[in-house]
Amino acid sequence: MSMVETKAGQSARDLSVEWPQALYETLKRAGIGHMAYVPDAGHSTLINLFSADADVTTNVLTTEEEGIAIASGAWLGGMRSVVLMQSSGVGNCINMLSLPVQARIPLLMLVTMRGEWDEFNPWQVPMGQATQPALEAIGVTVLRAETGADLVDIVAQATTMAFDADQQIAVLISQRLLGKKKW
Repeated sequence: MSMVETKAGQSARDLSVEWPQALYETLKRAGIGHMAYVPDAGHSTLINLFSADADVTTNVLTTEEEGIAIASGAWLGGMRSVVLMQSSGVGNCINMLSLPVQARIPLLMLVTMRGEWDEFNPWQVPMGQATQPALEAIGVTVLRAETGADLVDIVAQATTMAFDADQQIAVLISQRLLGKKKW
């Protein structure tokens, strides 16, 4: 196993290869007990890890805005949640995002990006370009990760911002990090 230096100067696994496992561990340390998701290849390892965890409740969504409502309800019931979606689904939940924004309900979303690096589907480009501005316009704080190590660090910070400071946070996961979608 190769080692790298983290920003804190500690040795860590090579997160360029193992970031999904490190991301799962980071979310577990943050107390995530619920995950809502729309199936997505970019999130598949994280979905599988959470689905296999008996201490985590998972919900497969038919549409992304359900995840916002479910995560809000989970928080009101005393549980920390994460919502996983693709950038194309952000447009589906803009109106529902008014619930956590106006009620100051903590929200953590992990959004895999489409419509950017090595995209083959032109239909993904418009929402890929609009994802960050749309989230910011509704009042969600947006953080972006380009590498596996950055993603793990950013998500650790995002959990603090969401659950300790009652913020609504979306972490955008670069398509370059995920690689080209294969069909």
